[in-house]
Amino acid sequence: MALAAARQGGSLCRTACRQLLFGLLVLSLFCEACKKVTFNVPSKLEAGTLVGRVNLKECLKSTEHISSSDPDFRILEDGSVYTTNIISLSSEKKTFTILLKDIQRHEEKKIHVNLLAHQKKTPKTRHTRDTILRRTKRRWAPLPSSMMENSLGPFPMQIQQVQSDTAQNYVIHYSAAGPGIDQDPKGLFYIERETGNIFATGPVDREQFPSFTIICYATTPDGYSPEKPLPHVIKIEDDNDNAPFFTQDLFEFVVPEHCNAGTVVGKVIAQDRDEPNTLHTKLRYRIVSEQPQLPQMFSVHHESGVITTQKQQLDREIISKHVLLIEVRDMDGQSFGLCNTGTVVINVGDINDNAPYFGHSSYETKVLENRVNVEILRIPCLDKDEPNSPAWNCRFSIVKGNEDNHFAITTDGRTNEGVLCVVKGLDYETTSLRILEIAASNEIPYAVVPYSSSLSHSSCTVRVTVLDDDEGPVFKPCLFPITIDGCATVGTVVGKYLAEDPETGNSEGIRYRIAPGQSNWITIDENSGELRTAKLFDKDMTGRQCNITVFAVDQSGKTGTGTVLATVSACNRYYPTVTPTDFTMCRDRKPVYITAVTSNESPYSAPFRFDISDRSMGSGWQTTQQDDRSILLSPRTDIPFGIYKIPINVRDNAGRLGTNMVTVNYCDCTTPSDCGTVRQVLPAVTLGVWAILAMILGSLLLLLILITLCGCYGTGAVSKHVPDDLANQNLIISNTEAPGEEVMDPNIIPLQAATVHSCDQGVGIGTIGHEVKTGGQSFEMSKGGHQTLESVRGYGQSTMEQGRYSYSEWQNFMHSRLGEKVYMCRQDEENKHSEDYVLPYNYEGRGSLAGSVGCCSDQQEVEVLDFLDQLEPKFRTLAETCVKR
Repeated sequence: MALAAARQGGSLCRTACRQLLFGLLVLSLFCEACKKVTFNVPSKLEAGTLVGRVNLKECLKSTEHISSSDPDFRILEDGSVYTTNIISLSSEKKTFTILLKDIQRHEEKKIHVNLLAHQKKTPKTRHTRDTILRRTKRRWAPLPSSMMENSLGPFPMQIQQVQSDTAQNYVIHYSAAGPGIDQDPKGLFYIERETGNIFATGPVDREQFPSFTIICYATTPDGYSPEKPLPHVIKIEDDNDNAPFFTQDLFEFVVPEHCNAGTVVGKVIAQDRDEPNTLHTKLRYRIVSEQPQLPQMFSVHHESGVITTQKQQLDREIISKHVLLIEVRDMDGQSFGLCNTGTVVINVGDINDNAPYFGHSSYETKVLENRVNVEILRIPCLDKDEPNSPAWNCRFSIVKGNEDNHFAITTDGRTNEGVLCVVKGLDYETTSLRILEIAASNEIPYAVVPYSSSLSHSSCTVRVTVLDDDEGPVFKPCLFPITIDGCATVGTVVGKYLAEDPETGNSEGIRYRIAPGQSNWITIDENSGELRTAKLFDKDMTGRQCNITVFAVDQSGKTGTGTVLATVSACNRYYPTVTPTDFTMCRDRKPVYITAVTSNESPYSAPFRFDISDRSMGSGWQTTQQDDRSILLSPRTDIPFGIYKIPINVRDNAGRLGTNMVTVNYCDCTTPSDCGTVRQVLPAVTLGVWAILAMILGSLLLLLILITLCGCYGTGAVSKHVPDDLANQNLIISNTEAPGEEVMDPNIIPLQAATVHSCDQGVGIGTIGHEVKTGGQSFEMSKGGHQTLESVRGYGQSTMEQGRYSYSEWQNFMHSRLGEKVYMCRQDEENKHSEDYVLPYNYEGRGSLAGSVGCCSDQQEVEVLDFLDQLEPKFRTLAETCVKR
């Protein structure tokens, strides 16, 4: 029994051992190499040299830990095997293991790597001439190699081989450098040292690396280079692995409504990352769908991607937006090409194809008379065009009934309503009803398109009823600013604030008062509205302001309100003054330049206003404003020489008045420095009203005495020299229109035909004058010539008895001469012997020099005078030729 139990126990133990051994065997087999990899490498490897690349995912898809059994080798995550130290293969074979672990799944894999050294060839002795007689072999310059993009392998995959013909004589070692080998991306290619075969270790993306240029070297073991470095290009052939794509996620365009067919809407753009100028990047466009589903309104050019309209039926008021789904496909649009889609939104732009219109044809409103700037009516404007656009915004105008401009209408930009206002007060007594015609149009011109109205605007009628209203007084302006001088005394007038009755437009019967609780700075006169200071102001109050409410109450008890804005200014005690105050004026009466100055600041400064305070002086002197600070002072008329004291008032910009006494020395001089002792003309300055009246009465009395004396003398002369029977036949020289009774006077010269005598210069003048026929006898009145006073008087005495002429004949002769002009030859002081003469104005010598006119000498001036004025009062004797005064 015991033996059986022992046997059974031993059997169980052996079974357990067998199971354990089997498990260890399974684990051992599980940890055995997943695969074996063999690399042909040179016998000597430098540190950091890429040995090759192992596909780790074939053994373990998820690897968390990678290690090497040989510390001379380092394994990267992509399976690249690099040396960490210099390695020399003593034998032709070297083996190590790559251990892969997945900690989460508790899996381990091993990859055995075998390194085989290249077989060495027996080197031959190279001669010196070998270095001289080298030439490049074709085998050392192969065609550029290529590799398909995204190649599936197997890897390493040989893509090219470089060889040197010198390998027939020497042992040649091949190497390469450049991108893909020892530069990023490192380890993508390598070259076998012994054979010159170039291998790719994995797939390449052409869009990232379209080509590689590597440099190949051929050297002997002792470092000799029988060949030049060879640049070798590895081109990556394109694979159509990239679908085209649009440059924007969403294309958005705007096209005006009712545009013509063929109008360009916009252009969609797509790109392809594959190799240009190949079928892989030859794109074609087409419209997949269009929303809303109507007859297709748009088309796209299959090559350029330009979208155009197909019909002229786009109407924003019906459909304002269209959505297109557009496809782009490479391989020239072939069905096997790669494709992509994009969205295009086309907004239909608004044009002014809908005229504005009113909701009603007529409106009514009311307004109280005399109301100004009040809104009386809002008129809605309707438009089907896009809101808040120039085609929707309405502009109103009053086309009829507003000839006197009492109304104005504007647009409320938020509601697009017409706001009708009264801008000038209406008078109920004049008219109680106003009828207006109002038109509405848009900001931009109306566009006539198919199915649109031919009217570009709309109109309506507004009836405005004017209501009678008795309003209270109104202040003008509503806000009245005043400035109070900081040094003003109590009771100083600082302004006048008046209100008026809107009905009458005047301020009669209106009383004023300041509202209770206001500032005590000012008071207002109840009747006149004058504002006066009510207190003294400290320096601390300078610059302070105060709003004071003022009431105006009319006789009916209605009240109006206004506001006075009072500002306290700095205390300015200085008034404008004139500097200098003493002037000298010569006989040329050149104006005096007077300037005012002040030390105050604005508003107590320029511009200044000037005037003469003494009215009696103001009648003889005048001022002319030159600029803001000065005037010109000059006499109005001829005044005697002397010293004049003239009071000048100067007001600053705030109205503050300063009086200055200006002294002007009017001197008989050429320049002010020539002026000597002068006399002061005090009477001309201080004459009063009574003095002037006394002077006038005295002058009248003296004139009366002279008239009496002249009358007495004239009566005696007539009775002494002129017989009574000759009175009716002689001319009477008189300053009156009618001489009264005919008288006889020895000074009267009877008229006869006269001959013009030659002048002193011997110039023959001829007969000039007028001929008068009297009783079969003719006489001639001549001007010009040259005779002395004695000859004229003698002639008058000799001809006194020869004939008598009636006053009517003389009057007929003189009547034709009224208004006729004559030349007056004036004698000068240097030519004492010359005489004054009168010549006809129409004398043929007129317009020339004075010496050429008639009998005037070269030293005489010529003056044009009235013939009758010169003949009657100045010439008491009638001459035939030249008449002496």
